[in-house]
Amino acid sequence: MKKQWFVLNTLTGQENKAQKSIEARVKIERMEDYIGRCMIPTERVSEKKDGKKRVIVRKFFPGYVLCELALYDETKPADEHGRRAVYDRTWQFIRETPGVIGFVGGERPMPLRQQEVDAIMTEGPGGPQQVERPKVNFSVDETVKITDGAFMGLKGQVSMVDPDKGKLKVEVTIFNRKVQVDVEGWQVEKVPVEAVAENAG
Repeated sequence: MKKQWFVLNTLTGQENKAQKSIEARVKIERMEDYIGRCMIPTERVSEKKDGKKRVIVRKFFPGYVLCELALYDETKPADEHGRRAVYDRTWQFIRETPGVIGFVGGERPMPLRQQEVDAIMTEGPGGPQQVERPKVNFSVDETVKITDGAFMGLKGQVSMVDPDKGKLKVEVTIFNRKVQVDVEGWQVEKVPVEAVAENAG
């Protein structure tokens, strides 16, 4: 049977529960021909706190699980609308999985294209390889204070964010001139809105 990747919508926070339930039931109900791999795309995010680096695993798409399924019966002709027959066993199996709301795409979900799957995850010997990315929780025009490095103590506005590299450009005032400085995401902290308002006043 031809399996394709589909996206399942889950209750937020129940992605792992849905994945484990699918994997356990596949063996019990002997659904290996219909159900393949089931994955939760994740990435490793690094952050520095108090000078120490730590790495956390974060879900790429909270509330979603990718599953390789034989959903459409390729042996039967399509109907007048070009739609293939659905394997009822696969459909019911997924619909009865705890934590799963349904398929992304509704009653006739479209499988992911291979390039879409490749873009979401790169498979290695132990499953998806997890690329470590610096953690950046700042946005453009946000006011921040630089807490480390040559410009420590200065406040300014974020003018550019590079989440992949974990870097920011911050516009600060030095000698009454506005300049852009490059800093790492861990070298700045957010300035509370109240403090920004007080300084403006």
